[in-house]
Amino acid sequence: MAYPKHYNGHKFFNTVPTALNTGSMPAILWKFLTYKGKRTPPGPLGPFPVSKAALSETPSQELQFTWLGHSGYLLELEGTRLLVDPVFAHRASPFPFMGPHRFFPSPVLPQELPPLSAVVLSHDHYDHLDRHLMKYLANIAPRFICPLGVNKHLEKWGVPAEKITILDWGQNTSVNGLTLTSTPARHFSGRWLKRDNTLWSSYVLQGKDSTVFIGGDSGYFPGFKEIGEQFGPFDLTILEIGASDPHWPDIHMGPAKALQAHLDLKGRIMLPVHWGTFNLAFHDWDEPAETIIKLAAEKGVKLWLPVPGVTGQLPLENNISYWWRNIKQ
Repeated sequence: MAYPKHYNGHKFFNTVPTALNTGSMPAILWKFLTYKGKRTPPGPLGPFPVSKAALSETPSQELQFTWLGHSGYLLELEGTRLLVDPVFAHRASPFPFMGPHRFFPSPVLPQELPPLSAVVLSHDHYDHLDRHLMKYLANIAPRFICPLGVNKHLEKWGVPAEKITILDWGQNTSVNGLTLTSTPARHFSGRWLKRDNTLWSSYVLQGKDSTVFIGGDSGYFPGFKEIGEQFGPFDLTILEIGASDPHWPDIHMGPAKALQAHLDLKGRIMLPVHWGTFNLAFHDWDEPAETIIKLAAEKGVKLWLPVPGVTGQLPLENNISYWWRNIKQ
């Protein structure tokens, strides 16, 4: 059997050497016990009601985005609506009673979701793949697109195999005339005790007039420049900025490296995600947003930071909501 070059018959691996962490476990535990920052909001967040535009029966022809928190969102373009990495669960954890919990409820309930063209998944971590939601969507969503191996989770949860499109890096599929291409990311995978037996991906979405980069989770690596050379320029780059730490610099970027990735990709507008929803690292809960605003201004990069649940169309200039500054103490 011919395996992909990033699979050794047992595990997937990255295109460049990647360490899950660079510090000792005692050092990380000590930081966990002694960090005095504001890792969670000072008061309740939300609810953030979803825009009626996001629930329209007919998807937008324009490039339209609705953030559902963390890395989950509705992405619409040319009459196609994608639901990307949705996690509606209260906790990003295998356990309902422990683990990182949402700072605010999902702006939309599963039963309120509008008609979808496809569910797109980047990898199988708990903060990107919601088992209960997939079970609900199994008979509702017409199609699921995922990396190698993630299909096994979906099938176990009741998604019919004929609904699943499985992509390796470099492969693409058509969604209502749009082209979705799986591209490399620098990360890892695993649920519970299993690790790296499924692939992790980013994606390039190409329409007639617009191109979008769907980043998933990734540390910074030369692949961004390669993707930019092959597919750029991008009208919109959707990139993670939260959950980074000096102890794991290879698997999450943080604001500065995410900004560099946007530049490597030849992006026009950067939309930061993977922040403000779960407590996953040793930084203030709103630090990623505040830092990316400062760094982007220094570099002349245009940002789109929407309110959770509020639908918007691709802006021409900066569109920063500052919703996180309006928290009741």
